[in-house]
Amino acid sequence: MKLIKVLGFAVLIASSPLAVAAAPVAPVTTGAPAAAHLKSVHDMLAAMRADMLMRSIAGASRFASEDQRKSVFAKLDKVPPAQIYQRLTAPVARLVSAETALEMTRFYSSTYGQKVLKQTYNSGPSYGSNEPAPTPAERKELKRPEYRKAHKAFLEAESAIRHEGFVLLQAISKR
Repeated sequence: MKLIKVLGFAVLIASSPLAVAAAPVAPVTTGAPAAAHLKSVHDMLAAMRADMLMRSIAGASRFASEDQRKSVFAKLDKVPPAQIYQRLTAPVARLVSAETALEMTRFYSSTYGQKVLKQTYNSGPSYGSNEPAPTPAERKELKRPEYRKAHKAFLEAESAIRHEGFVLLQAISKR
């Protein structure tokens, strides 16, 4: 693998066919997703506050200078959250099924899901997991087979979702 900088962002490029073969491949669906699928993904992105995810991605990115970092954050601040959700919907719909999106929307809309989001986006670096403790009723919800299946699928797609967020961040920063 070879590290290069594109617009101040560090990007890994595979330098051999073996590196490409070893790289994880995100699930891709064929054809255009149905309108209901797109809506469920859009709702999931809104529930999980994808605008905050974009700020998280920008914060974790390396920039050539402090001025460039400030410029990217200023451009990101000008983009309304609804536009971020809309622009991420199609790429994320290729990664997440409608059922997974519906279940994750349900989770992130719950009281416990909101606590998890607050902890995710508002906490500093730490060792281990700092997830809030669920109540007994929330624990029961987390044990539902539908949620467990959706959560597993979401975790498998999470790095690809962050990648799509990074691609969108690059597009926003080019403006």
